[in-house]
Amino acid sequence: MKTIGLLGGMSWESTQTYYRLLNEGVKARLGGLHSAKLILYSVDFAEIEALQHQGNWPGTASILSRAARSLEDAGADFLVIGTNTMHKVAPEIEQAIRIPLLHIADATAGVLKRDGVSSVGLLGTRFTMEQDFYRERLENAGIRVIVPNVPERELIHRVIYEELCQGSINQASKQAYLEIVTTLAGRGADAVILGCTEIGLLIQQTDTPVALYDTTEIHAAQAVEKALDT
Repeated sequence: MKTIGLLGGMSWESTQTYYRLLNEGVKARLGGLHSAKLILYSVDFAEIEALQHQGNWPGTASILSRAARSLEDAGADFLVIGTNTMHKVAPEIEQAIRIPLLHIADATAGVLKRDGVSSVGLLGTRFTMEQDFYRERLENAGIRVIVPNVPERELIHRVIYEELCQGSINQASKQAYLEIVTTLAGRGADAVILGCTEIGLLIQQTDTPVALYDTTEIHAAQAVEKALDT
């Protein structure tokens, strides 16, 4: 079994979901008392969040590259960044390490292609929804990406940072998210990507008839596959 390097803490609420899914995935495959071999580096999200909203992406890249090198030095065989947004600096992180990086957008695109989904709505932070670093990887895989309108994007972003990343689950916010999911389906989305690792804490597939793709679950499942691939 390969050792997974998990770069987490962005936020720790979703990192604990990764930890659970990785261990559950290995146990499901191997049975008994098996669990994942992993090394976790959990950053202080307040530092990252401040730099994000300042537009200081080189600053975030520096912090996360140092953390990634620490995981490599500690014996990780490959890297998982436990957040969608910070894949914005994935190229800089990849340049700082020698081990492979399992990219969350590539993992998600692979599952969408497998399922025959050609048009998706994208929920995430404002950075993920509005910038090219994430959407382009999906579009390069032949998948059309539909994003919410400006007021919807502002609401989604606010709920992520002010509620979900702080462990708060608000029923009014859940209803607002579900209405946006329905709107995206009405605009032609075959499915909707939960493109922030906290969104799965708020809405699940049982809440809507629209197909949802939870990137945390997809990313963790592919990490398990890579860890157990001999």
